[in-house]
Amino acid sequence: RLPVEEYREVLCIGLQELAAASREESCGEGSGVEILENKPYTDGPGGNGQYTHKVFHIGKHIPSWFRSILPKAALRVEEESWNAYPYTRTRYTCPFVEKFSIDIETYYKSDTGNQSDVFNMSAAEKRQTTIDPIDIVTDPIPPHEYKVEEDLRLFKSVKTQRGPLRDDWIEEYNNNPGKTPIMCAYKLCKVEFRYWGMQSKIERFIHDVMARAHRQAWCWQDEWYGLTIEDIRQLELETQLALARKMAQFRKINYGNRLTCSDCP
Repeated sequence: RLPVEEYREVLCIGLQELAAASREESCGEGSGVEILENKPYTDGPGGNGQYTHKVFHIGKHIPSWFRSILPKAALRVEEESWNAYPYTRTRYTCPFVEKFSIDIETYYKSDTGNQSDVFNMSAAEKRQTTIDPIDIVTDPIPPHEYKVEEDLRLFKSVKTQRGPLRDDWIEEYNNNPGKTPIMCAYKLCKVEFRYWGMQSKIERFIHDVMARAHRQAWCWQDEWYGLTIEDIRQLELETQLALARKMAQFRKINYGNRLTCSDCP
């Protein structure tokens, strides 16, 4: 139950939440994130917006079944993102894995997900598309991922007084439309992944990541509510510099270790 106009701050501040964890975890090639570019663009996807280019070192953050089929060098994913809110596009690629990409287009709408074709797909595209509804309250959470502070049935915002959410929260809104703000993220995910037998697992993985990200957006609202876009851009700059220092420190240490080892008899 977030208004569409507020969710722009969620998308921006999500980088800061990721970065806060990354500052602690960017201590090796198995984890962390580097922000290579963060700049405005014009006449791009969705019109005018903000472009970001990041590198994720994901060794600790992907399922073991996925990690097992990838070489160590492939545990690096590049993300390019175009944020022209309420439209965004994000593309993930892995430089060391042939024919692997995830391309996600998103429209944010003030409804409960009842629009049939916000992407204006062709008849052929519709036939190849599977609709996968995500309910951030009722979708099951793996036991090892459950956190009390991210339980939407328990969380209540101090700043906005929103929450907790009931299992029938969507039906409740549809019975009283306009009484409270609402937002649905329509996502069109295109996946290219040429590993036989892995398609269904990749689809499940994407579903789980999306559900977790939006649960966290709801539960972190007291962190971003009321921030201006200028506040957020300053936080982004501070985060980019902090992460760059952290990764540079690791590389210096790692390079020193390699030199020491090469001198060993």
